[in-house]
Amino acid sequence: MPALARKSAPTDRPPAGRAAVRALRAAPRADNRVNDVLAAAARLFREKGYAFTSMRDIASGAGMLAGSLYYHFASKEGLLVAVYAEGVGRITAAVDAAASAPAADPWQRLEQVCAAHLEALLEASDYAQVVIRVRPDDVPEVAAQLTALRDAYEKVFSRAIAALPLDGRADRRALKLMLLGALNWSQTWYRPGRDSPRTLARRFVRLLRESAAA
Repeated sequence: MPALARKSAPTDRPPAGRAAVRALRAAPRADNRVNDVLAAAARLFREKGYAFTSMRDIASGAGMLAGSLYYHFASKEGLLVAVYAEGVGRITAAVDAAASAPAADPWQRLEQVCAAHLEALLEASDYAQVVIRVRPDDVPEVAAQLTALRDAYEKVFSRAIAALPLDGRADRRALKLMLLGALNWSQTWYRPGRDSPRTLARRFVRLLRESAAA
């Protein structure tokens, strides 16, 4: 997803991330429809792509006038950050639970983490697909915020891989990036009804283990 030309960022952009979403949802406004807006934006970003989705499209998808949308979000970039934060939050919740579950050894814990990641990714969630498909570099205006959200989530994988009994020369960062790349690419070829996410996770971790031992 090639980087877009840099534009001047609006100065009235709302605060980014999950805190912004919570603040908007908690605001005592009778017409607060943030959930509808986020759902419509996530669906359209997934179906049409971020670059080809307008604020008017999102307003229509949420069943409101375009002017009403700006009542909640000052810009499309700010709305993308909120959608991203929601998607990352959903995936993180599932993966954190898997990382905390009992495991026989670090390899099994990594397998649990990978399975949770795949299940969240492959459940056909619009939010998860936006997180995977929209790269931070695609939207320079908020690239730093999107990268921070991704980095915070990827720390779960960093911790799981740090616990593996690997040779001291092993490049754990490269192993993490290789594993995440393989997991995220699965959404392009996965077909329901064949191998389950847990079966795929077992295979990915086995391949990682074999490559680390080579």
